[in-house]
Amino acid sequence: MKDALLLVLLAGALGAADFRAGVARIDITPDGPIWMSGYASRAKPSTGVLQKLSAKALAVEDAKKRRVVIVTTDVIGLPRVMTDVVAARVQKAHGLDRAAVLFNSSHTHTGPVVRPNLISMYNLSEEQDRVLRVYAQQLTEKLVAVIGAALGDLKPARLSYGTGQAGFAINRRQFTPKGVQIGTNPQGPVDHEVPVLKVEGADGALRAVLFAYACHNTTLTGEFYQLSGDYAGFAQEAVEKAHPGVTAMFVILCGADQNPNPRSTLEFAMQHGNTLAAEVNRVLGGKLAPVRPPVRAAFRVIDLNFAPHSREQFEKEAGDANRYKAARAKAMLAAYDERRPVRSTPYPIQAIRFGKGLTFVALGGEVVVDYQLRLKREFGGNQMVVAGYSNDVMCYIPSARIIQEGGYESIDSMIYYGQPGPFGPGVEETIFDGIRSVLKKVGREPVKR
Repeated sequence: MKDALLLVLLAGALGAADFRAGVARIDITPDGPIWMSGYASRAKPSTGVLQKLSAKALAVEDAKKRRVVIVTTDVIGLPRVMTDVVAARVQKAHGLDRAAVLFNSSHTHTGPVVRPNLISMYNLSEEQDRVLRVYAQQLTEKLVAVIGAALGDLKPARLSYGTGQAGFAINRRQFTPKGVQIGTNPQGPVDHEVPVLKVEGADGALRAVLFAYACHNTTLTGEFYQLSGDYAGFAQEAVEKAHPGVTAMFVILCGADQNPNPRSTLEFAMQHGNTLAAEVNRVLGGKLAPVRPPVRAAFRVIDLNFAPHSREQFEKEAGDANRYKAARAKAMLAAYDERRPVRSTPYPIQAIRFGKGLTFVALGGEVVVDYQLRLKREFGGNQMVVAGYSNDVMCYIPSARIIQEGGYESIDSMIYYGQPGPFGPGVEETIFDGIRSVLKKVGREPVKR
């Protein structure tokens, strides 16, 4: 009788496993000193490792063998020249379409430069640049490997979803008599939601947790020279400590104009990580909504146009005392000489949807929170996760409002990214046209009002 009851219970558990899921991780910590990304003020390579860096992959497959993989990385950003190569190799090896693989970077500013992301920010020696090239090649190989490992780990699984709140992100666009500067703006837009995706085996054992937050990963500022994942790294460690054997994955949302508050000490980085982890654990212990099949994915690359510029503009800038402006001008003039002035940039947009609910929208670049808030308004915030820093990080992505207001996110940041200047005023609508097209392909329509 007991054996029969056990079989019935086991059959019920297996029947509730709507998916197969696989999880994998790989160490991506550089082997030795390396130039760190995120702050132009740094004057030397890294001096040690505070926290190991990882790439992690979650593969999900439905009953009809439709598969998606979400990859998270403890780095500043993965360039499209890398993610395209990895995706092409994964397609050849495992048959996954480009739309089915989502790459997200935590945007830690205490990680290595990932060439060519922000490469124009640094005045590197030949040897320092060689180290970065070797690391980029190693990282490419490891991303292919971790995706393959996750696909090789597919087992019956149940997925569920919930949300929490964490309040340490603050809008950083401070309005001053000298214009918009990076500071604190308690009245500025924020989104404190913490999405949580729970992955359990058919037996109910927790296997993986994917969580997300919209905040720059910059608690640790330019004077820090030890490699780490910043608050996101500490949050992942804390979740895994609370659940031994579980893989915790962090996805950064549209936090380009959001900073941790307070910041600039290791204690604050650990504090914010623990705050985020505690909320994730609270959500895991509550009632979550089941995530159902099928799995659908869509991906496209659009062009974003920069504001008009001229050769004369960069000839004048080439003599600027600011070496970053002068370097940008030199690159732009070279493009003019080759009769290919930079008028636009490719921009990846992706959507992954589970059943009629949970939807991931993945946007390239450093996306400001306006996009996240608007997308939730237009398509409904229920089970909508809007990630920035995905598939490519080519520059900041300001909203129409921020373009009009000016400031670092719309103007100055373009210098460090080696882009010709601010975007044209229509960039927000261009991106939303692209978002609507990929969401339509996965069956998510705007909310009727």
